[in-house]
Amino acid sequence: MIELHGICKTYKLGDNEFAALADIDLRVERNEYVALTGASGSGKSTLMNILGCLDTPSAGSYSLDGEAVAGLNDDALARVRNRKIGFVFQSFYLMPRATIVENVAQPLIYRGLSPAVRRERAAEALNRVGLGDRLNHRPNELSGGQRQRTAIARALIGRPQLLLADEPTGNLDSRTAEEIMKLFGQLHADGQTLIIVTHDQGIANHCQRAIRLHDGRIAADDRRVPSTGAV
Repeated sequence: MIELHGICKTYKLGDNEFAALADIDLRVERNEYVALTGASGSGKSTLMNILGCLDTPSAGSYSLDGEAVAGLNDDALARVRNRKIGFVFQSFYLMPRATIVENVAQPLIYRGLSPAVRRERAAEALNRVGLGDRLNHRPNELSGGQRQRTAIARALIGRPQLLLADEPTGNLDSRTAEEIMKLFGQLHADGQTLIIVTHDQGIANHCQRAIRLHDGRIAADDRRVPSTGAV
């Protein structure tokens, strides 16, 4: 599913260079449930941006679902993001004046599907996350957990091979965070490949594999039985 070989990312800071990532080798199989952890500055956000085709490496190769993506141009990367990757962020990034079914349908506009098909697919995705009875509500009529479920439905509507979640419970209380992690667990059980970027060990414990970064390198790669306890 995911293969990284020798991935490096270097930034110029004045006359100096800073290595955000150095020689990352990583393989993630289809339907794995992975936590990407590390302290601030460890490189996890940089790695997430590369995995999500939001940025390109300075060196190394990246294959996603059998396609070499490390050297693609911006337009090609945008097509990969739209068709193969779903994103969930700490902030929900919902359009406040649109209904949640309109928010969820938004990514399909770029696929040229008719409004009727977009709405049907959006309703299916919202049903999947338990919001089938809220299609015409607006974001300000929902709780924080419901807004994050809406964001997850939007990420799923394109039927992505990879779901990337960046601190998805960061704006939620512990009870709501637990509900969202149970939903991710259900998606994994349904066959979805997930990578959760988090600094929270309680969140990482829900995943079957935890990869810890330190100073731009993989410091640990542990497989475990996911927790079903509280966050």
